[in-house]
Amino acid sequence: MHATQLAELLTSHSLFADCEPDELSDVLLRGHHRTFKRDQELMAQGAEGDSLFIVLSGLARVSMVAANGREIVLDYAEPGAVLGEIAFLDRGERTASVHAIDPVDALILSRAAFDEIVARHKGMALRLLRAMARRLRQSNQVIEADRAYTSGPRLARFLLRLMIVGNDNDPLGEGQLKLALSQGELGNFAGMSREQINRQLSAWAESGVIALKGGRVTILDREALMDVAEAW
Repeated sequence: MHATQLAELLTSHSLFADCEPDELSDVLLRGHHRTFKRDQELMAQGAEGDSLFIVLSGLARVSMVAANGREIVLDYAEPGAVLGEIAFLDRGERTASVHAIDPVDALILSRAAFDEIVARHKGMALRLLRAMARRLRQSNQVIEADRAYTSGPRLARFLLRLMIVGNDNDPLGEGQLKLALSQGELGNFAGMSREQINRQLSAWAESGVIALKGGRVTILDREALMDVAEAW
């Protein structure tokens, strides 16, 4: 993989999104590749954060166990996602666990390699700080929105986030979710009980907004779901 390919893969809110090509070249040169099998753990909550991961292919689930013992799904990491940067940068413990849903190919960067890269590229540290500040702002906006939205709009927002959007050249899968999540898993992701998920999905299915088949959700009316997602 070349630096230009990595730049195209990185998500807009990732830690390395603002890095220059020569900086990304060093990341590729000093990192090492590793493949994780399905259900294999990439990192564990509470473990030492001595490395960070860039997902190159596959899909991983990011979750944490709250003080009451409940698992909370924080995100689903797709190619381009950077994982483990919080503990990596503050030298604390991992704040979440990550498990591969599909086989995951990742680029792993050690702290020693990272320190060498930052020392070599003088402007990189400031770009990383800006990226972290941007992510903090986005996180605050998500927290604020989740507190403001009721359960229905909150679930609609998560379904839209997980929705496959096709195009004229490749319409396959349009409206389906990227993951075949159970109602319990959707509840963990949206912060709702399984009963709440069941009632809301059934209501949307009756009104033709979604279709339910074999427990799998297909979005039929994206515009209607967007209207629900934006409701307060």
